[in-house]
Amino acid sequence: MKEFLVAGAVVEHDGRLLLVRNRRRGGFVDWSTPGGVIDAADASPRAGLTREVEEETGLRVLEWEGPLYDVVAVATDMGWTMRCEVYRALSFEGTIRVDDPDGIVEEAVFLSAAEAARRLAESLVWVREPLAEWLAERWEGAARRAYRYELRGREWHDFEVLRTAAG
Repeated sequence: MKEFLVAGAVVEHDGRLLLVRNRRRGGFVDWSTPGGVIDAADASPRAGLTREVEEETGLRVLEWEGPLYDVVAVATDMGWTMRCEVYRALSFEGTIRVDDPDGIVEEAVFLSAAEAARRLAESLVWVREPLAEWLAERWEGAARRAYRYELRGREWHDFEVLRTAAG
């Protein structure tokens, strides 16, 4: 099983949530918070997340809270496990500018809660559900929650996702 450590960022400004539009392999498009795979060269998940957010959005996060929650997605049939730590940006600087070296992020935008919910409706369930719960309840990093999902199937377009644990 290949294992990935990922970090995600909840970034808000003037009551709006920052989301990015991603174009995945095979042309699949989804929306998520900014973030990505933490590299071995990153000093920590927060350091890697700071790098990812700046690459994907042009914003430099100065202070983090959390992690707010962790997500584990296990795709045994596809041969991978992903663990994601999601942090909240407490302060940041800069203006939005997309320059993703991975070529995945195509757009970054601050959205109202209603518009963010609309765009997230078509996103991956392990991205959408924990974020929606945090947005509804807004717990602090000290109250960190954990989510676990099992993916069954070998193809993105027809796999089944089961939520097996919640925070």
